[in-house]
This record gives sequence, C-alpha cells and structure tokens, in this order.
Amino acid sequence: MLLQFILSGAVVGFIVGATGVGGGSLMTPLLTLLLGVPPQVAVGTDLLFAAITKSAGVRGYARSGIVPWTIPLRMAAGSVPAALATLFAIHELHPDAAAYSARYAAVVRSALGAALVLTAGALAFRAQIQSLGLRTAAAPLAAATAGTGQPLDARPGADSGRTLATIAVGTLIGVLVTVTSVGAGAIGTVALFFLYPAVPARQLVAADLAHAVPLTLIAGIGHAALGTVNGTMLLGLLLGSLPAIGFGARLSIRLPEHALRWTLVTMLLLLGLRLLWI
Repeated sequence: MLLQFILSGAVVGFIVGATGVGGGSLMTPLLTLLLGVPPQVAVGTDLLFAAITKSAGVRGYARSGIVPWTIPLRMAAGSVPAALATLFAIHELHPDAAAYSARYAAVVRSALGAALVLTAGALAFRAQIQSLGLRTAAAPLAAATAGTGQPLDARPGADSGRTLATIAVGTLIGVLVTVTSVGAGAIGTVALFFLYPAVPARQLVAADLAHAVPLTLIAGIGHAALGTVNGTMLLGLLLGSLPAIGFGARLSIRLPEHALRWTLVTMLLLLGLRLLWI
C-alpha cells in the first residue's frame, strides 16, 4: 500500500511542479476515487501533506523578499478562526463514530466535488477575473476626487473595503479547506488577482502560499486530533512528491502553458462532477 501512496505522490507532485497548481485539488480526489481512501482521511492527510510541501516554497519566497505580508495576514484573520470553528463543528456533530463517518464522508464528497468545479472555473477564467478586477479598481481613480485633489484610493480608510473583502475571502477558504483540503491554491490566488489586480502576479502567488501554510497546518493538526490522518499515507505521499515536484518544474519550460492549464481544468471539472454525481 505504501508503494501506491508513493506513486500517487509522484504523479501529483509532477503536475504541481509542471503547472504550479493542483496539489490539494488532485491529491484528495485521487486518493478517494482511485485508491478507495475514505474522504475524511484523504482530506486530513492531504492537509498535513500540503502544509509540509508548501512551507518550502514559502521559505524561498520569503528569502527573496517578495511576499506582501499584509495580504496573507488579512486572509488569515478570516481563515484561521473559520478553520477552528469548522473543526469544532465537525467534532461536535458526531455523537456516534460509525454514523459520523458515513455522514461526514458524504458531506466531504459533495463539498469536494463543488470545490473542484469552482477551482476549474477559477483556473479557466483567471485572466478575465483579473481584468474585471483592474476595471473595478480603475473606476474610482477616474472619478472626481470631491475637491481633495487626490484619487479616491489615496484617502485615509479608502482601503477598508478591500481589507474586509480579503478577510471574507479568507473566511470562505478557511471553511472550504478544512472540509475538503481544496481552495487554498487556485481559488485563493484568483480571488487575490481580483482584489489586488495592480500587485504583480508573482507576489500574489507568494501571498497565497504564505497564507496556505498556517491554514493547512492548523486544519491538518485538527484533523489529526479527530483521527482522520494516516501517517503511512502521509509518508508515502511525501516520498513520492518531493523529487517529482522538482522534475516537473524543470520540464515545465518545455511544455505549453496553455495546453497544461486547460488539461488541468478539464481534469478538475471531470473529477468534481464525478464526486457530485457518484
């Protein structure tokens, strides 16, 4: 069984290295649909797997100084309390272990399917969403400044709406990630592209990754406390994925980005629909 987990980690690691996305979006459905792992165990194990693998990327971004720390802190202000509240709710809503497992597995399967469809949509329309964010941000700059001589965005407190929206996005992602392990990557990044369209894409990717590490770690530890983490599976996934990520990253420069992205979109959409109508 360990060999299956190593191979699964290698496949997903290669895709992550080649495309930059797809870790949680592919790992959990792969474990659930192909290897027959209970959905709640796949989610819990994948959360700790994500926390470990993403931390290396965050260290690299942090050393280069490109992480805009205000953004992940805003997201964490919503996501961390949401993750803790979700874990508490999961713990409180299973008076009987057997009944809990059946009910929770069904809920996770449906939520995971919906999250995968959302992720596919976010990847497919990423450019359009970012363009919409640019138009939305440009509108007040073109408006009259009410006699202040300054653009509206330059006034004190003008960024409060964006801050609240970022916290709200973090809250949604906190719940989604805790239940499904999906959402901290593609959905979070695309949301930031809309909210912060003037920030360079590399910085937004770094911000989303910096936010994902503590979120997945907290959610993963919570799942471990609930007994929904498989240590052998986690070890196998790490052994397979870590070398495969580097290989995929090196090969990515030779692969067409457009074809890779749409292949991933199609895979996520099919997996999501399969989980929703299994």
